[in-house]
Amino acid sequence: MQALRHYLLAVQFFTRIPVTGRLAAWVGYSPAMLRASNAHFPGVGWLVAGVAVGVQGMLQWALAPTPLAPLVAAVLGTVATVLLTGGFHEDGLADVADGLGGSLDRERALDIMKDSRIGAFGAMALVLALLAKLSLLALLGAHSLTAVLAALGGAHVLSRFWPLLLVRSMAHVGDTARSKSKPLADQITGRALAAAFLWCFLPLALVWQAQGALFSGAAITCSALAAGWMGRWFARRLQGFTGDCLGATQQISEIGFYLGAALSLGALGPGA
Repeated sequence: MQALRHYLLAVQFFTRIPVTGRLAAWVGYSPAMLRASNAHFPGVGWLVAGVAVGVQGMLQWALAPTPLAPLVAAVLGTVATVLLTGGFHEDGLADVADGLGGSLDRERALDIMKDSRIGAFGAMALVLALLAKLSLLALLGAHSLTAVLAALGGAHVLSRFWPLLLVRSMAHVGDTARSKSKPLADQITGRALAAAFLWCFLPLALVWQAQGALFSGAAITCSALAAGWMGRWFARRLQGFTGDCLGATQQISEIGFYLGAALSLGALGPGA
């Protein structure tokens, strides 16, 4: 029951799914509970992946064999996931791009990241990230429906695991007085990290079963490299991370998963 409470608290924090009334009262809240809920961040990815797979799969199947079916399905599937999450992680990506793109000074960059207004760097980052995501999903969908659905299922879950490694290995450097993510992000135990990894096991096993070792291996590797690059960037520029950095890492590692999957299909050739 306690694990279920922690999971529902993660759902409440990371999505727009209503956890209200008597259910919210049963779940409860405390900084310690929010901290414990970080083990279920990849579990929230199960919900987002389910929506993405359902919407994109249904639309691509319904619109086939229209040539633009994969692109239309990718766009509307992405719209569905943004509505589900409230653009929480996309907002983090924009804030990080504004802060680190807007100033080389660490303190000034952190100040910019607190500003809710979006700047030129944030707008460019959002546009380019969405274009990369949509084009890769359309490419995967054009190859096969199975390929794009497998990629969606794996990416949405695994990309929510990598930020937890930043929490484990780096210091939180955001505004500790005002940051909503501070209790969530100030620490994670080894046991919670293991639980988060277990959330990833079944989706990744299904990706491997559906598309093979090359597809899953390339996708996981590119996702990991993207997350590692983000962590190195934060360590060099900020000497730590903020809540926005976790959202940005989720977005970039999700795109990395799609890129790795697409590259593996290219390596296999057109008949694969």
